[in-house]
Amino acid sequence: MHFDWKIFLTALGLAFILEGLPYFLAAEKMPGVLRALSERKPRELRVLGMTAMLAGLLLIFVLRANG
Repeated sequence: MHFDWKIFLTALGLAFILEGLPYFLAAEKMPGVLRALSERKPRELRVLGMTAMLAGLLLIFVLRANG
């Protein structure tokens, strides 16, 4: 199996772009969002994170299966 660094680094770059968008587009609202997130229980954050990861995995699976 060959690891494609170009695809990996492209995906990493896209992740950085998507992570930075809220801070750039809504910088004045981010402190409130971060405060609200900090008040959530760790279990809620884990569920949110797992849901996001599963959605991403499903999206990749569907795109790779149809491509």
